[in-house]
Amino acid sequence: MTTATEPIAGHRICPLCESTCGLLVELDGRAIVRVAPNPDDVMSAGHSCAKGLGLGRIENDPDRIRTPLLRTADGGFREAGWDEAFAEIERRLPEFVTGDPGSCAVYHGNPAAHHLDSTFYLGELIGAVGTRNIYSPASVDTWPKNLAHMLLYGTGLGMTVPDLDRTDYLLILGSNPMVSNGSTVTAPGMHLRLQALRERGGTLVVVDPVRTRTAEVADLHVPIRPGTDALFLLGVLSAIATEGLARPERLPDVVDGLDAALAMAAEFDAEAVAAACGIDSDLIRAVARGFAGAPAAVAHSRIGTCMQEFGTLANWLVEVLTIVTGNLDRPGGAMFALPPAGGQNTWPVTRPPKLMFDRWRSRVRGLPEAMGELPAVCFAEEILTPGPGRTRALITLAGNPARSLPNSGAIEEALGALEFMVSVDCYLNETTRYADVILPPPPVTTRGHHDVTLAHFQIRNVARYTPPLLDLADGELAEWQILLRLAAIAKGTPHRPVEELDDEVAVVAARRAAKLAGCETEQALRAVTDRRGPQRLLDLRLRSGPYGDRFGLDPDGLTLALLEDSPDGIDYGPLAPRVPEVLRTPDGRIDLMPEMIVADLPRVRASMTRATPDLLLINRRQRRGMNSWLHNALPQPDGGQCALLISPRDAAERGLVAGDRVAVTSKVTTVTAELRIDDTLRPGVVSMPHGWGHDGPGLRTSRSASVPGSNYNALVDDTTDLEALTASPIFNGVPVTVTRTSEEHP
Repeated sequence: MTTATEPIAGHRICPLCESTCGLLVELDGRAIVRVAPNPDDVMSAGHSCAKGLGLGRIENDPDRIRTPLLRTADGGFREAGWDEAFAEIERRLPEFVTGDPGSCAVYHGNPAAHHLDSTFYLGELIGAVGTRNIYSPASVDTWPKNLAHMLLYGTGLGMTVPDLDRTDYLLILGSNPMVSNGSTVTAPGMHLRLQALRERGGTLVVVDPVRTRTAEVADLHVPIRPGTDALFLLGVLSAIATEGLARPERLPDVVDGLDAALAMAAEFDAEAVAAACGIDSDLIRAVARGFAGAPAAVAHSRIGTCMQEFGTLANWLVEVLTIVTGNLDRPGGAMFALPPAGGQNTWPVTRPPKLMFDRWRSRVRGLPEAMGELPAVCFAEEILTPGPGRTRALITLAGNPARSLPNSGAIEEALGALEFMVSVDCYLNETTRYADVILPPPPVTTRGHHDVTLAHFQIRNVARYTPPLLDLADGELAEWQILLRLAAIAKGTPHRPVEELDDEVAVVAARRAAKLAGCETEQALRAVTDRRGPQRLLDLRLRSGPYGDRFGLDPDGLTLALLEDSPDGIDYGPLAPRVPEVLRTPDGRIDLMPEMIVADLPRVRASMTRATPDLLLINRRQRRGMNSWLHNALPQPDGGQCALLISPRDAAERGLVAGDRVAVTSKVTTVTAELRIDDTLRPGVVSMPHGWGHDGPGLRTSRSASVPGSNYNALVDDTTDLEALTASPIFNGVPVTVTRTSEEHP
């Protein structure tokens, strides 16, 4: 590590999205002055998007919080030292842990998944608080995909990933990777990979209500009606079944239920399904024949399929389509990554494993848990509904539920009703303005980085690590130290040294790592004795992972030191077949027709004859945005990018013209927005980006507050309109009305 007084240049792995691009960073003192793509990175090979190149603006943002803040009697905030901040937490938090167990909830945002500190230490805090009221954006945008994978393969994290670089036919549903860079798929430079697919004679098909940037480069765009992806896939499978296009000879011998799946799909006639989807039946048959006839084909689904009424069914059908056409676990199809630090789909399992779903339920509505968290739609009601077990305190980590969760009005009412709130965050935003104590994390340049979680989604098996460029400055605490201090307070031992707590965490991790590596715990601990914090825990994971040195038993194996000496990463090659070893189902097999899924099929069948609302609201991605938290440091180049987009036909029918201020009304509330007319939308569809609505008192986000935008999430129901299996909110396909308003443009 270099001192802050010398010129500094070093490698970083971008921590902002799932592409995890390699960057080269230059600093002047402690400020980032230049960011460039790393041309030698083994994964990104010189690619970075606008977000990664803007890392300096994010880190140097003058609105960032760099000193703890305490709420004052008049409702404002004042700066405080760390000891004073923790003393206030020590004074107030224990009541909600020891006096009323479970009354303190924890919410962690997406950025937490991109940092070693929270990956390794957030569990310590949650365990110390002793709560089951845990929330994250996963229950908003990912759970249906997680559940489908749990039911088929046994784990919600070890998902299949599309082998993009070797496929001949790529079907994308509910995703716009030319803008988002991809999600639940780690594939930097998506535009180059799609271009390479076309250049080698492959086919790209995009299913989306909008002619997105990705759809514009596709061979075929299917302009589907929002929320009907499951029906579309049933139509494709029906054509495959009735035309005899399945490839049973290419199925792994651990697949059960092929005949039942094809018989089920055959009942969904392509013509009837096409009418419900608002498309031509010839498109459905063309996709079926192209997908089934390709040498290698793969389908990839993302947020658009998860945030809808039949999200779990749609994501299940994506996997069924891949399997029945013989494209599971083979090059160019859907494969499983082998993460360097190990994970759910590499660790040994004692059968029968437990499904990480519905192991407990929420207090108020009895909605099911998934992967240790409750549905985000429970967040407000668990605070606002009286009775034993009511949430009275909250800890947030890198999250903005006031803009990330549905029904923002109810969320803010709930935040205002809390008795105590602590936020680990770098901004005074729509959520943290309700906190009593705000604890700022340190700069990204003081952190080491390896994507423990996102390595499960890599389309190539690589291992990368970038060490800290700077030591912590006076007045800065590492995030892992903050989390352990909070955990110590929750346990009633607030003055225990953080180093002592960290040693306890390391002993537990070493015991697990030693068992995986086949050695003694003491041997594992000796191997990492010169490290502390996340680096020690990461070294334990890498050494006991699938490429690891097993603490000296394999001298050529992977260690953190080896990665430190390989700043551009180590390439372990393309994805390789892993079935049946990767399966974590109770019987070690793949059941194509899980009981939970089969029971939900009548619901999707009934939807085929249902009337369609006049206008359905959908979300859209933005190149410089990441939910709500980059809007201040990386403002959109055009403030109108938060406008409501509408098709020319729908605008004409309502007498609307570009530039109008319009009222967008759902069953929940009304928001106003600027109107823009856009011929990329199919009629009957309107679009706004999510994460906006930077308004109200107390914000210290000067740029985003000056262009607040319209709050999409306020329009989304958190009570009755939920995905039936996971209780995820329905963001994609919200019925709305749009009318001109006299309100002036702010």
